[in-house]
Formats: sequence, structure tokens, C-alpha cells
Amino acid sequence: MLNHLCKPVQAATAAFVATASLLCAGQAKGAESKSKLQSEPEGWVDILPAADLKGWYRVPVPPTGQLGREQWHVDTERKVLICDGDGGHDMLLFDKEIGDAIFHVEFCFTKIAGKTGYNSGIYVRNSKDGALWHQAQIGDASGGYLFGESPGADSQKKFFSLDKQVTDPRVKWAGEWNTLEITARGKGLTLWVNGAVTCQFEDCGRDKGYLGLEGEGYRIEFRNLKVKALR
Repeated sequence: MLNHLCKPVQAATAAFVATASLLCAGQAKGAESKSKLQSEPEGWVDILPAADLKGWYRVPVPPTGQLGREQWHVDTERKVLICDGDGGHDMLLFDKEIGDAIFHVEFCFTKIAGKTGYNSGIYVRNSKDGALWHQAQIGDASGGYLFGESPGADSQKKFFSLDKQVTDPRVKWAGEWNTLEITARGKGLTLWVNGAVTCQFEDCGRDKGYLGLEGEGYRIEFRNLKVKALR
């Protein structure tokens, strides 16, 4: 059903850490907009897993590590994917390589009295083994930026982070639902959070990859996991 989302790989590496490659919140700040799911409701594919998580798989973080206990499950009545947050640091990746597309996600941390440091992420353009990754950081009224490890020269990886460029992350407090969309077009990534674009990254070095979600020690729920192919 999602074969139409996949596009051929193009060879690509670039010096994307240069300042010229970063287009961030400064130019997008204040530009309120609806989510693409709202403004362009046609053509979306629902990828919320079934109860057996078929079509999704776990990768430890880092990928050379060991997986902890099974911590992902689906509440089929509520149509919510849940990470219990007690199974170590991992990625839950969708087992289809995706080309140009928009990934729509809604998320809510379970607020626990006395707990701080809420942390998770949304992935696009990952390698199948998770060694290359591009993440939208989310936290407790924090995050709202892109960072990751992209392919660099001579088979090396390049780390990037847009945290210093984002002045308005727009992520809500733990216990509140958030809406996030990542648009991946070519090697460019655009992050939209709760009504506005927070940042853009021009060259992640990959024009297709795997999308997914992060478990990092905090209970978090995800709903309305949807993908729309771009043409």
C-alpha cells in the first residue's frame, strides 16, 4: 500500500554543517499555519501499528547496544501507540523506506509527579539499522528542533543540531497533546510544531529512509500516525 511512497536513492553527501545550510525559526517565527493533515486532508495513509506491531521493528540506541524489555504496545480501543518508558533507549521504526513525504504525529507524555527531563523524538530519513538518524527533539515544553547524524565524507557521519537556532520550540508541557509534522523533500527537512514551522535543515544527506519514534525512559503516547507521499 505504501510502495508509492518509495523513490530511488540518489547519491548524496554535502557539507551541510555550514551556516548556509541552516534555515531556522528566525525567518519562520510567527508564521502560524494549519497542519498539512488539516489543510490537505486527501492522500494520507494511516500507519498506526496493529496490536502485534507488525510492520514495525525495534533498534537499540546506539544500534550496537542491547534491546531492553518489550516496551511498545497499542491500545486498540483508543487507537494509541504507547511506549512504557521502562525498556531502555530504543527506536521503533516503520519497516518501509520512504521517499518524499510528510510524517504526521501527535504525542503526549504521561505526566508523573516529581518526574523531570521528559525526552523523546520523532525520526525521518534514518538508515535501516539506525546508525544514521534525523530526529525532531521533543520534551516538556522543550525541544522543537532537528538534530542527528547524517552521512558525511569518506563514509564518516556528521552530527548536526539546530537547537541554538530555535527560539520558539512550541512543544507543550508534559500531559498535553502536541501535533508535529516533518516534511522530507529530497534531502531537506522541515519541522512544524503546534501551528508553525520551527526550523528547516537543507541537507540531511539522504533522499529516502526510515521513519519512527523514540523510547528514552519516559512513558509517552502517540496517535494519528500518518504519512502522505509528496509528488
